[in-house]
Amino acid sequence: MIVSQEGAELLLFKRPAPQAGAKAWLVGGGIASLSAAAFMIRDGDMLGSDITIIEESDIIGGSLDGSGTPETGYVLRGGRMIENKYLCTFDLFASIPTLDGTGTVTQEILDWNKTMQTSSKSRLFIDGERRTAPAFGLTEGHILTIERLGLEPEAMLGRSTIADQFDPAFFETNFWYMWCTTFAFQPWHSAIEFKRYLVRFAHMVGGFNRLTGIMRTVYNQYDSMVLPLRKWLDDRGVRFETGTRVVNLEFTHRGGGDAVEAIIIDKAGVEDSIEVGIDDYVLVTLGSMTEASTLGGMDTVPALKGKTDGGAWLLWEKIAAGRGDFGRPSVFADHIDQSKWVSFTTTLSDPTFLDLVRDATGNVPGEGRLVTFPQSSWLASIVIPHQPHFIGQPEDVTVFWGYGLSVDAIGDFVKKPMSACTGREIMVEILGHLGIVEEADAILTASNCIPCMMPFITSQFLPRKHGDRPQVVPTQSVNFGFIGQFCELADDVVFTVEYSIRSAQAAVAELLGLQRTPPPVYKGAYDPRVLFQAFVALHDLGDRPPERVLDAV
Repeated sequence: MIVSQEGAELLLFKRPAPQAGAKAWLVGGGIASLSAAAFMIRDGDMLGSDITIIEESDIIGGSLDGSGTPETGYVLRGGRMIENKYLCTFDLFASIPTLDGTGTVTQEILDWNKTMQTSSKSRLFIDGERRTAPAFGLTEGHILTIERLGLEPEAMLGRSTIADQFDPAFFETNFWYMWCTTFAFQPWHSAIEFKRYLVRFAHMVGGFNRLTGIMRTVYNQYDSMVLPLRKWLDDRGVRFETGTRVVNLEFTHRGGGDAVEAIIIDKAGVEDSIEVGIDDYVLVTLGSMTEASTLGGMDTVPALKGKTDGGAWLLWEKIAAGRGDFGRPSVFADHIDQSKWVSFTTTLSDPTFLDLVRDATGNVPGEGRLVTFPQSSWLASIVIPHQPHFIGQPEDVTVFWGYGLSVDAIGDFVKKPMSACTGREIMVEILGHLGIVEEADAILTASNCIPCMMPFITSQFLPRKHGDRPQVVPTQSVNFGFIGQFCELADDVVFTVEYSIRSAQAAVAELLGLQRTPPPVYKGAYDPRVLFQAFVALHDLGDRPPERVLDAV
């Protein structure tokens, strides 16, 4: 047997053991880097003062953002669903105290969701009326396709889309309207990721038309998760370099593997180099869902930008050039028409709107979560969170959030694409679908609706195949790893806080040789009870007596 020199090096390669005094450089200031820093300190016994997080913007938190004031208007680009099988998330935040120090963030979330349990009485809003626990409306053929996807290997699906798997009628079912708006799927998105979601959340299908089991934080996720984690890291001396763009990494071949030896940065237009020591580590958050996001206003439209308007995608492209093991960023970054949508945050100085929505939906703020308008050309949805949604939010101010998936379609009440609409026009469209007429002018006067265009928000859902995303720690990496939404983790699903935190824990555990590794992804699809409940729900048998259900089985 003849082995090439490259193959011999691969066979002989052994990652060096961690050394005392090693430093860590974390590129990107989102939840993945924040979590990685925490795992390095908690599990790897590194000093916080030896860890530096480098962030291009002036704000730490990445896509888990929350900003604004009652006067200028609050802004949330989005919110991430949480559920009790997010094992890495709850493990991490069980070590992080709340801002008031009365307990841990994990305990606060669990206690809060016992108090404010999700039970939607208006998951869909059709013809000006709520639809409580709407039937899925799937045919037997649709159900068989769902079951096949649950079993089919990802390699066989390749870069196929959801639309490649189903007939057109599937995309007119209540199941699709609820599934796609809960998770932000489009028909042209990845069949692999759709399959992963079906398997990952099989245990939630039984209560899906009421959003049973979906959890939220007390406030928005920036205030409830990012700020406590940031404080914990600050208290331990972690360094934050904001306003600093990483433009390249320089690699060297060392010890039979590849190592980062320098980080090239740009700060205020001045390029500089950070030397990476022989014992140091580098973790890079690849890509960005919220790169190049722009805000509009009540009377202004958010602009559509691209990957050259930020550093995340350009960095990935640069380091991946000529490297087959660093993924293919173009798969995710070069299809903005298939990954963009518009969200909006409305700050209200009068309670009328929330009172009318409460009376129309049957849910108090925070209880019903997502309300979708299937007849909306924009496929618009709104979320009425518990108030206050921001720390320090005045009692006489309320906030809600919404988004549209079909942002280039002409509106039903405003004859323009959502992508070309001001905040005022978006509010007019939402009021129209709610059937609010008499109070509309007063509500508009009390509203400050800020739309947000996000060109890459569902880029992680675009069709992919094996190799399009790199491994968290490439096989011959001496000192670096990739974290966030665009690295490869078995079984778990992107567009979740859990995926970012799991990637961070996996990278830290592998690079530092830790015994404490991420817990396995929960697999309810192997639980007969979960499968039975899903079967009942998919066949719309939930209102039948038990003996009739068994007859159907």
